[in-house]
Amino acid sequence: MEHTMEMRLKTTRILVVDDDPATLLLLKRTLERHGAQCITAASGEEALAIMRTTPMDLVLTDIHMPGMGGLTFLKHLKEEIPVDVVVMTGDIKGFRYDTIIHMGAVDFLVKPLEMNEVTLRLQRVIRERRLMRELEIAHTTIKHSYLDTVRRLVVAAEHKDEGTGDHIVRMGDYCVLLASMMDLSDDFIELLRYASPMHDIGKIGIPDAILTKPGRLTDKEFNVIKTHTTIGAKILANSSSEVIRLGQDIAISHHERWNGKGYPKGLKGDTIPLAGRIVCAADVFDTLTSPRPYKSVYPPHVVQEFFEKQREEHFDPDIATLILDNFDHFLALANLNHSEPYPRNDNFFHLSERDIAEMR
Repeated sequence: MEHTMEMRLKTTRILVVDDDPATLLLLKRTLERHGAQCITAASGEEALAIMRTTPMDLVLTDIHMPGMGGLTFLKHLKEEIPVDVVVMTGDIKGFRYDTIIHMGAVDFLVKPLEMNEVTLRLQRVIRERRLMRELEIAHTTIKHSYLDTVRRLVVAAEHKDEGTGDHIVRMGDYCVLLASMMDLSDDFIELLRYASPMHDIGKIGIPDAILTKPGRLTDKEFNVIKTHTTIGAKILANSSSEVIRLGQDIAISHHERWNGKGYPKGLKGDTIPLAGRIVCAADVFDTLTSPRPYKSVYPPHVVQEFFEKQREEHFDPDIATLILDNFDHFLALANLNHSEPYPRNDNFFHLSERDIAEMR
């Protein structure tokens, strides 16, 4: 038992706060004997000053002290410095256990203290905290592994069309910028960052000959490429994950148009999911400002003109306005991720046949 306690307190930094020097000395000797690094303070004010400069794993504080008492000290810690706090008092009648816990403490000790009990209770608190950290790390690892798996699937689909993962990175950047400008919630923005790159995941089911065709698509070929929206939605269907569910909404709706002339459902206006409207604008912006097998990079004025003309046709007018009003910011994101320059002499610039067909 002695060895176990020492191992669980070893390297743990504990701040002990009490106005009684004898109690401070006894607690310090006991805890250090079990391997803890123990710092003492004789008042709440002194303890708070220490906490503001020196990180601690655990705080053990008396309630009744001259000046700043233990409960006021606990309140300051709860507001300023998250840390596990165990309180102690000899006035058991003056305090209820549940009240102390509600104020932010994790445990409650009654004086006179029995040192073996003190050590065991602190050991339990430290063990639970370490377990919580391990669970958080495991959760983060699982989340990252899960998102990495999704990203690899997206890249596999993207490779068929773009031959690079840069597009999906830019898509996340554009969508986060738009959503931030729209004052959407942080939770939604975080989901959108990971879900937006899934918009074209259905292209994994489209023949390469169509995806990489340099010229204009026939009506039959265009009808085939349209199916990447429904293929993507099927791939992402019936998931319990919020990210995947949002990805499904985006996959099925990012080619819908504000005027109702998009596909696959012909949705109109705000019946199109908001995430789909955001991704639609971001996807077109990136298509116009990036090289494709069938086109070069379009010059900025062509992109601006297109968004102006399509503000209430292709795009949600509010989203198109955000892009136009902050055009340089979006252009900077495009330039950061691909190096092909805009044509210097764009007097002879023309839309590609394929873009003319797809934007009709």
